[in-house]
Amino acid sequence: MHFQRKTNSKKLKSNGILERISKNLFLKQIFSTLSLRVFGALLLFGFTVFLTKTYSPKLVGQYDFVRSFLLSIGSICLLGFDQSILYFKGKLASQNALEELKKIYAKMVLMLFCTSLLVLLIIAIISKETINNYFADSDVYSILLKAAATLFFSGISTLNTEVFRALDKLYVAELFRNIIKYVPLIIGSVILFYWHEEEYLVDVFLIGFVFLAVLSSLFVLVYFRKTEYLKSAEKISHKEVFLKSYPIAISAMAMFLLMCFDIMFLKKYRNDETVAFYSVGVKIMTIISIIIVSINITVSAKIAEYFSGHKMIELKAVSRHSSRIIFGITLPVIILISYFSEHILSIFGDQYVVAQQAFLILIIGQGICSAFGTASVYLNMTGRQHIFQVILMIAVAINFLLNRFLIPIYGMTGAAIAFVSSSFFWNLVSAIVIYRKDKIKVFLH
Repeated sequence: MHFQRKTNSKKLKSNGILERISKNLFLKQIFSTLSLRVFGALLLFGFTVFLTKTYSPKLVGQYDFVRSFLLSIGSICLLGFDQSILYFKGKLASQNALEELKKIYAKMVLMLFCTSLLVLLIIAIISKETINNYFADSDVYSILLKAAATLFFSGISTLNTEVFRALDKLYVAELFRNIIKYVPLIIGSVILFYWHEEEYLVDVFLIGFVFLAVLSSLFVLVYFRKTEYLKSAEKISHKEVFLKSYPIAISAMAMFLLMCFDIMFLKKYRNDETVAFYSVGVKIMTIISIIIVSINITVSAKIAEYFSGHKMIELKAVSRHSSRIIFGITLPVIILISYFSEHILSIFGDQYVVAQQAFLILIIGQGICSAFGTASVYLNMTGRQHIFQVILMIAVAINFLLNRFLIPIYGMTGAAIAFVSSSFFWNLVSAIVIYRKDKIKVFLH
């Protein structure tokens, strides 16, 4: 009888928690977004295990190298359109002028095509020997040329995902962002393995973006056609689209460069195998970053709303609340991953355990940075984008210098130290600026 009462008490308590979550829109959005992103992370984790178990570290390293190239150079070509489309949606919605959104999207696609074509031409102009000699690898030039040819399609798939969000198709956006984008690569890599054609892994990865661009574009056209808009009187020029987008692009580019310099320098001073070993640790680290990003996406609109309305009490409360949620969720994850780090890395293959020291630095460093809560979005949401850009660009310079001098000596460990040091720098400086400007402590307290 006592055991039954205890069981019933636990059920009531868990039901009460679920009821509170379902009634609290803030928590409901966090856990809905987080669940899709965690599923995507698990899918990526499972695919990475398959890849490292069946493909040679050299091929895995080439794949990660190309992936880093697309992230960094792709962010430059995209010019911040993936974020500014949300700004224009909000602006036009307040004026009942959403008809103009389709025209803005068309302008963005045109400018994205031009920037992608420019990068392709630049790489084509540089001599094959120059690039291959720099990386001491005869395959690099052809790989970069194919990657540059895919930049437009990669950018379109990223832009379309945020267009879904702008059109209030939130779950479609999350599905494309976290799950569907992996499907072509997963299917392609499995087929290559059974056909014994593993050397085409990079090609399959790049072709996948063509498929994603076409599929997501079809969805965008259907959603634009189904949505009824009032006729817009306002005309937004290419110039205005560019001027509103490029400041966001600078921040996005800085973030991606922070995640890519280490891969580029490891490729130059070590080899593809080292890139593969280190990249596995980076991918596992994304589990923690998913938690931070998901919560920050949910609270960003509230931060902008409370700041614009001068509701400082509510602004302090949401900043404190989100910081506690972020750290409360990430802390046990960090402890578990750190404790079982060797076992986790060995899942990918015994040779991947060599990255354990770098892996631990990355995980613990990301955990420390998670204590800064909403610092990563607060400045952007309160009109201090230019301040945030300056902080990030300084962090990029620090990251570049540390990678340049540490990687030739310490390899993967040096790359991890460079990443964590620069990440801690921009989080700390952002928190200090926020406190001095608004007397709000985004750091866990």
